[in-house]
Amino acid sequence: MMIVLVGYASAHGSVREIAERVASRLEGAGCRVDCRSLEDRGPGNPAEWDACVIGSAVHNQDWLPDARQWVERYTAELSRMPVWMFSVGMSRAVGYRLRARAEEEQRRRVLKELRERIHPVEHKVFSGKVHPEHLNPVGRTLFRAMGGRYGDYRDWPMIEAWADSVAERLTARAEWGSPPGRGGGSR
Repeated sequence: MMIVLVGYASAHGSVREIAERVASRLEGAGCRVDCRSLEDRGPGNPAEWDACVIGSAVHNQDWLPDARQWVERYTAELSRMPVWMFSVGMSRAVGYRLRARAEEEQRRRVLKELRERIHPVEHKVFSGKVHPEHLNPVGRTLFRAMGGRYGDYRDWPMIEAWADSVAERLTARAEWGSPPGRGGGSR
């Protein structure tokens, strides 16, 4: 049985809820899962798990500091195990003309240097939820100027399908009898 950490950094709860859904899908596939916040230095050394799924809200084209710092602290350990990353932004909340560009920019820029050192199995970009109280007055003005619309843009079927694909890869590894973490196994 694979032991998986689902770690997250969430500003307003959207990423936490996505992480909990991912954890639930992994558990349903037979993995043992610890779903933990990365706040306050996070859950500790990831070498305790066989694999990690790490997600964060994206603010100003970057992960939240708690997530970024945790990944930076454990880059060596994460580079020796299967890691999936997900970022939660608001690309689907902006006008249609900007959506594809915003999603591509997030894929390209977010954690570029960390992805190059860790080599995650996959980095997925999801949209979250955005409400007026999540933004300061300047942010609200810019959001409206970009054609933004407030609401919950999480695509739960897409999130669940992605989590199921992660679970499928993890359970296939377990069936081959080679858990990749806890002792520095390979990808």
